[in-house]
Amino acid sequence: MKRASKQITKERVHKICGILNQTYSTEYKCYLNYETPWQLLFATILSAQCTDERVNQVTEKLFVKYPTLEAFAHADLKEMEQDIYSTGFYKNKAKNLILCAGQLLERHQGQVPDRLEDLVKLAGVGRKTANVIRGNIFHEPSIVVDTHVKRISKLLYLTKNDDPVKIEQDLMKVLPREQWILYNIQIITHGRSICIARRPKCGECPLQTVCPSCEV
Repeated sequence: MKRASKQITKERVHKICGILNQTYSTEYKCYLNYETPWQLLFATILSAQCTDERVNQVTEKLFVKYPTLEAFAHADLKEMEQDIYSTGFYKNKAKNLILCAGQLLERHQGQVPDRLEDLVKLAGVGRKTANVIRGNIFHEPSIVVDTHVKRISKLLYLTKNDDPVKIEQDLMKVLPREQWILYNIQIITHGRSICIARRPKCGECPLQTVCPSCEV
């Protein structure tokens, strides 16, 4: 098979988006379980360096034990650490959850803000977490650069950067705005099922005709 061009053209980007839409649908899907905006915020904080499956197992009990922001804000730090121990980095995460709950109550009347600049001022919230909230809760077009998006976007030669903020900016320039949130969801699914970091299934990949890194 002739290797795909590394050039970023509208035609190649259009083909990439079309294949992703056909393969993984255009349904918005979040892999973290939640019922309220603040629950998604806390679940996303817990998801750092942890699988969504593990986070969902933890939050299933966590959100019952602490059903309100007030409950989180007044939680015992050591007890919270034990509650979320299996998600890793539990000391920092526990501290951030308690602080973030207090900040939401004090600064935002218990509501999760929709502005990026307000979100990133919350404890434990970086640009990636903020964009998850903006996309899933407020349906603001945003690109979440996680490990899958970073790795696969580089394989597709849609970016040459390693810095997540620069990758986000690169993707925003080349992808249609209406594709931003979908691209996040689709690439995460693709990275987990086909383009697996240590054992990519290039022979089964629907993107092989438009991927310059394809090894078929």
